[in-house]
Amino acid sequence: MIVALIDSGLGMLPTGAWLRKLRPDIDLLLQMDPDGAPWGPKPEPWVIDRVLETARASLREGAEVIVVPCNTASVTALEPLRAEVGPGIPVIGTVPAIKPAAAACRKVAVWATAATTASAYQADLIARFAGEAEVTGVACHGLADAIDRGDLPAVTAAITSAAARTPADTEGIVLGCTHYPLVIDAILAALPPGIRVFDSAEAVAAQTLRRMDALGRPTAGTAVTRVLTSNRPGAMPAAAAAFDSGRLLGATPHPLGSVPTA
Repeated sequence: MIVALIDSGLGMLPTGAWLRKLRPDIDLLLQMDPDGAPWGPKPEPWVIDRVLETARASLREGAEVIVVPCNTASVTALEPLRAEVGPGIPVIGTVPAIKPAAAACRKVAVWATAATTASAYQADLIARFAGEAEVTGVACHGLADAIDRGDLPAVTAAITSAAARTPADTEGIVLGCTHYPLVIDAILAALPPGIRVFDSAEAVAAQTLRRMDALGRPTAGTAVTRVLTSNRPGAMPAAAAAFDSGRLLGATPHPLGSVPTA
């Protein structure tokens, strides 16, 4: 069974890596969009059109399940995408792990892009799922872009800045961008001991497998990972190999070293 993952850049890698770990034999189609990246600042109609176009290409390539490991694309295009592909193709979106973080911690910080931090989408999630927890948004300026470039000094600088702007009494941090789990060890190293970090990649992968199994079809494949870049046959960006998840999915080791991740 072919599972397509749709995102503009490397944010799909944590979910893709969890799918590979949990079900090693499935076939993965990584749909990246270097021509249109980043999606976050783009107008909503543009993002919807881009996601639908990418999904159509995925279906032409034989995808039977579509995963959207991108917060921007999930909030903007998930419902139009489900309407486009119909009920026979499971579509799994991504939501930041605010609910489990708020259930476990009294004071929570949501690390996200500047656009997401200022969005009505994040404010609505906090209002719906934070309960009694006190939640602070922290804009991680430049972090996602630095990850996409594989620019490790810029990654470190962005994390250091975000950590400095996180309230000192924070008990839990939600990674509100799917890129950020790629550098989770670097994030933990910048935080005081004892802070819990929550991300949704493993949960999205597990939900994907449940939806796959519910189809009642054979799921075993040949453990192939293919890449389309802006709907053209392509290869994993060189920056992907800076991260464990990228190397697990077949990226060539980065000549300048790697960022350790969990």
